[in-house]
Amino acid sequence: MLNGGCSPQENLTLAAPAAKAPGALECHDMPALSAQFETELETLIRARYPIIYLISSEEMRAQGMVVEIARKRQKKVFEWSLTTGIVPAGTSIQSQKLRDAATKEPLAALDQVIEQVEPAIFIFKDLHPFLTRTNFAVIRKLKEIALHLKNSFKTIVLVSPLMEIPAELDKEITVLNFPLPARDDLEELLDGIIADLTQFKQVNINLDGPSRERLLQAALGLTLGEAENVFAKIIVKDGQLSGDDVNEVFAEKQQIIRKNGLLEYCATNESFANVGGLTVLKDWLNKRALAFSKEARAFGLPPPKGILMLGVQGCGKSLCAKAVSNQWQLPLLRFDMGRMFGSFVGSSEENVRRAIVVAESVAPAILWVDEIDKAFAGSQGSGASDGGTTARVFGTFLTWLSEKTAPVFVVATANDISQLPPELLRKGRLDEIFFVDLPSREERVEVFRIHLQRRGRSPENFDIEALAEHSHDFSGAEIEEAINSALYDAFYARLEITTAHVLASLAQTVPLAKTMDEQIGRLRRWAEGRARNASFALENQGFAIRHS
Repeated sequence: MLNGGCSPQENLTLAAPAAKAPGALECHDMPALSAQFETELETLIRARYPIIYLISSEEMRAQGMVVEIARKRQKKVFEWSLTTGIVPAGTSIQSQKLRDAATKEPLAALDQVIEQVEPAIFIFKDLHPFLTRTNFAVIRKLKEIALHLKNSFKTIVLVSPLMEIPAELDKEITVLNFPLPARDDLEELLDGIIADLTQFKQVNINLDGPSRERLLQAALGLTLGEAENVFAKIIVKDGQLSGDDVNEVFAEKQQIIRKNGLLEYCATNESFANVGGLTVLKDWLNKRALAFSKEARAFGLPPPKGILMLGVQGCGKSLCAKAVSNQWQLPLLRFDMGRMFGSFVGSSEENVRRAIVVAESVAPAILWVDEIDKAFAGSQGSGASDGGTTARVFGTFLTWLSEKTAPVFVVATANDISQLPPELLRKGRLDEIFFVDLPSREERVEVFRIHLQRRGRSPENFDIEALAEHSHDFSGAEIEEAINSALYDAFYARLEITTAHVLASLAQTVPLAKTMDEQIGRLRRWAEGRARNASFALENQGFAIRHS
């Protein structure tokens, strides 16, 4: 129903949620949930587990599942919060007649659980602040109730975004991580929005099969509330809904990452067109561009785990990490190990775990670990240098790499193989190790063309072959800097940049390859037989041969 003064888009997205009775929990209002998780939760309730702790920020979704289980088991459902006290589940926030002010206090609410005679499930929302060491009475009461509930048909379900379990309740509480919406849940939400939009001719729906898949793929990792909000934002902002709106979805994920503070969201417009050479690496990544799609899952493809790019500084490793994010249309998260190390014992490992949880919560995503060799340097001797903190952090990260099931693609870069712990290189943790060498002559030609075009110059006006000839042993970053230097010289002289300016700049530069010749040679020898060359197939080019 339209509200006066609202545009059709505003009216639809802002008024539609209010069309349902607040707190309504009918099954048809809830998108399809994970059947496996619901079965597990129902099994615990039927087995008379006294206290079940659901870690989730989606209270209504979790409550909807509990209500559905209770309906099948013919049990009543009550909910508690500090502001409402004990009320029947689904009670409107405006309703006052069913409230008992006394039960706002946790102890009084727990007494109400004991007094309830009929089979019931009690949902306690955000009880975690009362489970700290200072709330002895609440902790003790919960322990006594747990013993009582084992011989009854009543269950307490704690729903909270944080886990706070005192030692006294370790044996009485069962913890479950409530899953984020699956693709089918988001698809059902999107179908409902599209169905509502059909009455508004001003709103354009442009979602064919691939566009729909891209939008749903981007929304994975959001809660239903976050997904509904971002779809509403797109409609209000653009008056349409299409697969080209994935950047708006990424912006919503950026908010989640920003609130955490441990990961950095990297917005990038880089593409493989801006990466000179590295043909084998680009081909490998291109073939996995649809690896997270519905079709890939139906085909039986497992999601790719990640890659390690090892090689000379300034040869495009970080650029490739940014380009693959744009190519795959997935958010790029930078994992800065410096942020992980805290001053308190155990806080560094906890920071890593929290960062991993955030990465998985916005998955599918790309986790970029830049210069991983420096991040974990000295992990083997960590016991003597930092009390074992680096080793524990490294162990936490390695365990996650081996066991992760969330679609988080790891892109790790390294410059110094001597600092790489051997455990990282074991097969199974990452899909492939690529060696990124200095660009060959043909690749240098491509690099010059890319950087001249990015600066508004036509490569045809330059002698690219001569520039490639005089840039032997230059990295891509050094070629870019030479062009920038030539631009400064030409601008100062009030002239248009020419081949001569670039050649002069190249002549004044001593490439890193000359000052680090021994280290690069050692790197090439190590990579031969241990890593794939990012530029040439192994049968066509050996590592030890210097590029002309």
